[in-house]
Amino acid sequence: MQMSARSRTPSALLAGAALLALASPADAAFVGALAGREAVCHRHISMVATTTKAGKITRDERLRSRYSGFAFEPEGGWKDEMASFGYDELAASMVEIASYARGDTVKGTVLGFEPNGAMVDIGVKSSAYVTIQEMALVKPDKPEQGLDLGGAYEFVVISREDENGQLMLSRRRILYAQAWDKVAALYADDAIVEAEVVAVNRGGAMMQVEGLRAFLPGSHFLAGQNPTDEFVGRKLEVKFLDVDKEQSRLVVSHRKAIVDSQINDLSVGSVLKGIITAVKPYGAFVDVGGMSGLLHISQISCDHISDISSVLPVGTSIKCMVISQDKAKGRVALSTKTLEPEAGDMIKNQQKVFEQAEETAAKYQQRIEEERKAREEAAKDVIFGLESVFAESRSEEGETTEAAEPEASASADLEFEG
Repeated sequence: MQMSARSRTPSALLAGAALLALASPADAAFVGALAGREAVCHRHISMVATTTKAGKITRDERLRSRYSGFAFEPEGGWKDEMASFGYDELAASMVEIASYARGDTVKGTVLGFEPNGAMVDIGVKSSAYVTIQEMALVKPDKPEQGLDLGGAYEFVVISREDENGQLMLSRRRILYAQAWDKVAALYADDAIVEAEVVAVNRGGAMMQVEGLRAFLPGSHFLAGQNPTDEFVGRKLEVKFLDVDKEQSRLVVSHRKAIVDSQINDLSVGSVLKGIITAVKPYGAFVDVGGMSGLLHISQISCDHISDISSVLPVGTSIKCMVISQDKAKGRVALSTKTLEPEAGDMIKNQQKVFEQAEETAAKYQQRIEEERKAREEAAKDVIFGLESVFAESRSEEGETTEAAEPEASASADLEFEG
């Protein structure tokens, strides 16, 4: 017995089951199960196409029944809010897909990593891609070291869409512009920053500061020294000498940073250790902790010196006292004459001078303080004496005025009587 799909109703199936029951129990069981399943589905699925007259079907009804198919309807029916959902609501729910051009700045979320880059969602139809070279100012060893999975970052679009609609991104260019702005602000503030030595050459060293490459001239490393390979990887304090973004030129100085930091801690009368780095006819230059100070020929000894190099050759370790400083220009004036226990000891016995340097300096400071107080007392005495003189002059003028008043009144009376 064969039945068409369109005539397969619950009543038809039950009738067919009754007929098959006479044939075999197995066929009857199969038809019964099929009838039960069809009855359940009938509650949820209704024919979209219906006939106007029983037993007859028009051409339009036949076409509708053939191509319209079945429409699903749940047991409870569709909810009221779904019935009100129309084309206006559908248009409002549609989100416009953004599009970007080269040079645009976008914000994206890291979706995943690949061996040489990362996939980034920027809200377009295809995920964008950022290479490991464009993740940071300094290329990381792995993509995971440059970005965080799920992290949100700003990128700049550096390419057009390829055949797959994918864009190439760069985070390094944004960080590069931000680094130059920060360096310019530090240069304006004359700030001391930390930089890492990445390479050395005859002219100086290449430094990395705020993610940018900078040049450290050998003359601005340490007084009388040039950077060597052993300094590679070390971090040094530097100050900026030149910042030029247009020319991509960045020059720093380690010596200037040391001088500026130490000169603020110096005070007149401090005793410092130093090394003679150069000798001139007018004096010797002394390196005191990376800072260069001048020891004038007149401040070496109380006795006369005709040849400085014979007393203080280059490389000699000495102790000296700060006698003056110019913080604005970074200049320091030194003296060993003030450390001499006896006049001429710098020529006769330098070891004695350096061994007793702190003690002699303390006595010198005490003597200077006593002289200062004596000068202040003398100035007070002078001021007091001047005030006494002025007071006596005023009192004498008052007495003269009082004596002159009776004489003037007496002469006036005589004139009146006459």
